[in-house]
Amino acid sequence: MILLGVGISIAVVVLVGFLVSKRIAGDSANFLVGGRMLPLILVGGALMGSAVDTNATLGNTDLASEFGFWAGACLPLGLALCLFFTGLFFAKPMNRMGLTSFPDYYRLRFGRRVEAVASVMLIVGFCILVAGNLVAGGFLFNYFLGMPYWLGTVIIAALAVAYTGTGGLIADAYTAIIQMSLIFIGAVGLLIWMATTHGIAIAEGAGPLDMGQMTDPAQGAVINWATLIALGIGDIVAIDFMQRVFAAKSPETARRACFSAATGVVAICVPFGLVVLSAKAFMPEELDGPILFVLLDQYAPLFLTIIVLCGLVGASMSTANGAILAISNVSVRNLGGVRRVHVPGQRDPLLRATRIAMVPMTLLSILIAIYVKQTGILLTLAFDLLLACLVVPFILGLIWRRGTSVAAIASIVVGLSVRLVLFVMTPTMYGLDNTILYIPNNVVDASFDGWPTFIAFAASLVTYVFIALLTRPAPIRGLDIRVAEDVDDALEDADEAEPELVTADAAPRLSTAP
Repeated sequence: MILLGVGISIAVVVLVGFLVSKRIAGDSANFLVGGRMLPLILVGGALMGSAVDTNATLGNTDLASEFGFWAGACLPLGLALCLFFTGLFFAKPMNRMGLTSFPDYYRLRFGRRVEAVASVMLIVGFCILVAGNLVAGGFLFNYFLGMPYWLGTVIIAALAVAYTGTGGLIADAYTAIIQMSLIFIGAVGLLIWMATTHGIAIAEGAGPLDMGQMTDPAQGAVINWATLIALGIGDIVAIDFMQRVFAAKSPETARRACFSAATGVVAICVPFGLVVLSAKAFMPEELDGPILFVLLDQYAPLFLTIIVLCGLVGASMSTANGAILAISNVSVRNLGGVRRVHVPGQRDPLLRATRIAMVPMTLLSILIAIYVKQTGILLTLAFDLLLACLVVPFILGLIWRRGTSVAAIASIVVGLSVRLVLFVMTPTMYGLDNTILYIPNNVVDASFDGWPTFIAFAASLVTYVFIALLTRPAPIRGLDIRVAEDVDDALEDADEAEPELVTADAAPRLSTAP
């Protein structure tokens, strides 16, 4: 019965994705940014679908059950905080720019070299993010169906690519509405069931009112704050979030969609943490799988189990397909130099190349998922890296005219280098053993965990400001990026000018003014 229910939900989602694919009409602008005409409900649903993934649900419950409510809740709350900040400060100006991919911003603001470096970092970070969702799919199919873990990751990836490869962002937006509805019903239903049958009873020191988890380093406060900051600020440069901001039909629609999605993330994900913490009172200490899966399989009513599992599979697919679409776009547009050329009756090279690029990007994500079998940790790691190197050039590039391409490159290199060095020296990552790459040493111990997030971000910030003050912007041809159709022409102008740095003439067009 469980298999049948999940199978039907997957079939419906894939069918809807294929049906709306007709709206692509052979144009990469429709495929990648929904023709920049998506209404509030679709943009909000798509943003929520990108945030409510299995990292924020399964990762949330795993960490909450082991370390307390805030250790898990910092994942969805960090994502919600990012959406709130994006709506408050960045959604309107970024929508007005009419970009096709997020690295286009780095190119217009700093030049081609910064665009290329930023693109590589975004691809790496988002392949890690996709891997985290494939991990959860692998665990789910392994636990409930007994199939090999690796095969489960491949199935989730294949399903996500199947309808995204045909319908693009439009398919993702429509299917996200179905997926988010399912997981919302499942989360609320599970909370009500727990409250009426077993009660919401959480062990002392582990609940949402036990703020020692956020104030006492001995209770993991530094790690929890690092998670919250990495996602709340590092996720601002998320290419899948920005892709949806670009797709909104107006700047105000983009802004409101971010706020509504942030509310939805909290409403869906926080109940899962409360449920598993309450379930620990009657569940055995030794479990044969993730705590949420065991709870659903052995204790929850069958109809709730089916709804929640359908929602979890949908959440995994929703985030994976949006991220795969975004990184494929970045790889061919910003690294490969393939631009949009839409002529009726002729193939759009960007559309075709993006679809082809989905295959290697997905395979890379599968390999990471097989190597690192972690859920929420991969989500935090992805945006921890982006916080260390790309957030400072993005934000200061918008609000400070003085910033230069030299400052941006130096900021990226220094922030990334500091973060990687501290990563390999720290024996744990966000409370769990560093099984990815750890070099034994006597300098750093587990108590240092969490601090590298802040140190690397500070190093990036200081470097950018210092270099920007020392270098003088070089004049280039002015860029007008206010109209979507003119963006590719503006990018070609930037190519011809080969800008080293950007003048104040270009900076005002990148203002964050509402």
